Amino acid sequence: MKDFDIKEKSKLIATQEGSDVVDVRHLTDNQLKALGVSQLAYVKEITINGEQAFAIHAADGTPMAVTDNAKTAYAAILQQEMMPIMVH
Repeated sequence: MKDFDIKEKSKLIATQEGSDVVDVRHLTDNQLKALGVSQLAYVKEITINGEQAFAIHAADGTPMAVTDNAKTAYAAILQQEMMPIMVH
């Protein structure tokens, strides 16, 4: 099968109504941003009023909480049955 044929077939599969199959090569920016939003959260070290803090954000960047230490941030994420990710 030619490369062009595979791409066209993938587009058809990804856009079929009621289909559970999605070709990630054809996701829109908004669809890509939504991937993992409910399963992933990231922890980012921040400074508030000169004090170290840890911000928890959803995968799409939505702020969720702020804690005073990384251990509490991770525990909060795990308590919500989400996967924590540390951002440097």
